[in-house]
Amino acid sequence: MRTLTRRGALGLGAGGAAALGLAGCGTLTSSDGPSRAGGSTPGDKAGSSASPTGHPVRPLGDGSTSYTGKQPGQPARPEPLEPGQTPPQFVVFSWDGAGEVGNGLFPRFLDLAKEHGAHMTFFLSGLYLLPESKKRLYTPPNNPVGASDIGYLTDEHVKATLTNVRRAWLEGHEIGTHFNGHFCAGHGSVGNWTPQQWKSEIEQAKSFVKEWRTNTGWTDLPALPFDYDKELVGGRTPCLLGQDNLLPTARELGWRYDASSPGGRQVWPQKKEGLWDLPLQQIPFPGHSFEVLSMDYNMLANQSVNSTNAPAHNYPAWRKQAADAYISGFRRAYETNRAPFFVGNHFEQWNGGIYMDAVEQALQHIAAEKDAGEDVRLVSFRQFTDWMDVQKPEVLDQLRTLDVGQAPAGGWNTYLKDTTGTGTGTGTGEGTADAA
Repeated sequence: MRTLTRRGALGLGAGGAAALGLAGCGTLTSSDGPSRAGGSTPGDKAGSSASPTGHPVRPLGDGSTSYTGKQPGQPARPEPLEPGQTPPQFVVFSWDGAGEVGNGLFPRFLDLAKEHGAHMTFFLSGLYLLPESKKRLYTPPNNPVGASDIGYLTDEHVKATLTNVRRAWLEGHEIGTHFNGHFCAGHGSVGNWTPQQWKSEIEQAKSFVKEWRTNTGWTDLPALPFDYDKELVGGRTPCLLGQDNLLPTARELGWRYDASSPGGRQVWPQKKEGLWDLPLQQIPFPGHSFEVLSMDYNMLANQSVNSTNAPAHNYPAWRKQAADAYISGFRRAYETNRAPFFVGNHFEQWNGGIYMDAVEQALQHIAAEKDAGEDVRLVSFRQFTDWMDVQKPEVLDQLRTLDVGQAPAGGWNTYLKDTTGTGTGTGTGEGTADAA
């Protein structure tokens, strides 16, 4: 098995295959190019009474956030599946860190989502709204005050991040959390934190979002148009570590899901400790017998080991391989068990930005299926959990009997027609893909 010196969580393929599946997160790196942080929606500057949603603004706390009414751009109220109905194909694109550092990646994917009617989840790192001059406000568990394994952003990039987070919510996307300092190694690793320490980390992450105006002193930027205490219902831990001790705290806080499992399979999810467990998934990796986790960093880890700046002559083939992996994962689920497809990303230009291009290509491919009239839904994790929560338990039990790449015997018309029991698991097995 190859190992990586970069911090990450190893995810083995099904059957114990030594696929290199590291779910790492790098530090966002600034670009010298022009920022594309524009495109914000005009609206509720501090003290104004108008809101982009048409609802009266109610400033919260120091005015960093405000209640502006129901979030725009949400899908229709979900309905339970009817007997014999084919499940929708859900696809969730999510982003770890969600900071804009002048490379234009945050607005690029907001534009792409808007073009295709897609919604996403942005797991915001709380430190990306805290100026480095105020870093001693952060007291990370088992680490020195102000420490962080990701860099603090410049003031310009904090402002750009605020602009894009605000735009994201107004366009219907979810704002989750990626916590703060991203500690993945040694004694201070999040993998060693207790439930109480996770509670402290979450409280701090929320405070940096809810008090950015106090911490920065800026009065000329509009408030974030949501109540983060109500908006925050899920997250993804650094390097997919520490979920077991996070879950009791997340449940206590009323979270609805967690996306931190260190690697899952393309099957219908279930709850863990009372929360929906929504992991990154093992998907086909073209040219290999093993599978790879559905995240850009895992593509990189398997293609260039520990290099984020490999020789450029490799880029075209790697870009195609990464895009084909995502598309293969989508098609395997869509054509068989209709398990939701989860993809994780970072706003990074690793290996010439090929992983950003691959994600864009995959999203366009999936959106084309939706635009062709297929029941494909590009949603946030929160929107997906809304749908799961209204389904009959016996229907979900029946769906879970289908393995990876396993189509329902006799087709969906008969498979979900009788869901009075827990299902028989009599799928056809066609298209089953094993990770060797």
